[in-house]
Amino acid sequence: MAEVILVVGQVRRPHGIRGEVVVEVRTDTPEERFTAGARLLTEPAEAGPLTVKSVRNHSGSLLVRFAGVADRDAAERLKGVLLAVDSATLPDTGDPDEFYDHQLIGLAAELADGTRVGEVVDVLHHSQDVLVLRLPDGGEALVPFVGPIVPEVDLDGGRLVLDPPPGLLELG
Repeated sequence: MAEVILVVGQVRRPHGIRGEVVVEVRTDTPEERFTAGARLLTEPAEAGPLTVKSVRNHSGSLLVRFAGVADRDAAERLKGVLLAVDSATLPDTGDPDEFYDHQLIGLAAELADGTRVGEVVDVLHHSQDVLVLRLPDGGEALVPFVGPIVPEVDLDGGRLVLDPPPGLLELG
């Protein structure tokens, strides 16, 4: 699989005078991504890479200090910078039925007989995960990402198999 850069946060603003910044978290695992010593890629690239020096929670916000960012002026220059990781550095989940969103997006959606019914274009995370399919007619369908409806995910083959209940793919 090609390298995929995954955004895990965005610098919102400086906090205080010692170089800390408020980070908007965009990952389910901030405790893994924002830990002392973690190296983060940046967009724009010339802003980094950045190495996390320290992390703390304050009034519901994540405050991060990066190595080499020692004062408010340096922190101010990071405002708006996206923080990211290379998907190749993500650990294997160890669970054959657990996937990262970027692994699912782009997969062909097929019925058991091989009929192509769409392509995964997004994954929504609510009380249960939901795949967003782009249908051949350009419409969309929402498919619960559960074993009985998605019995097979073939990453190497670039597809997943659906066993949808009647009417599911007709609902947009």
